Amino acid sequence: MSKERDRMVYKNAEGNWANKRNDAGRASSVHSTQKEAIDTAREMLNNQGGGELTTKGVNGRIRSKDTIAPGNDPCPPKDTEY
Repeated sequence: MSKERDRMVYKNAEGNWANKRNDAGRASSVHSTQKEAIDTAREMLNNQGGGELTTKGVNGRIRSKDTIAPGNDPCPPKDTEY
């Protein structure tokens, strides 16, 4: 179950990458590349005390999920993606 402070990075209708908080009505920031959006979302999650970062690909499907410390992950797996 997603929490309010969790974030999602996805490609918006204009073709830019959006960084949006799950409880927000609009994106917190918009970027030209997915990497910029992910980096900004990680920084924002770090500043607000952790949470879950969900990244969607160009096709709109979930590409990856990552828990940003000090988020509560009861069974943290080894992160082989980063």
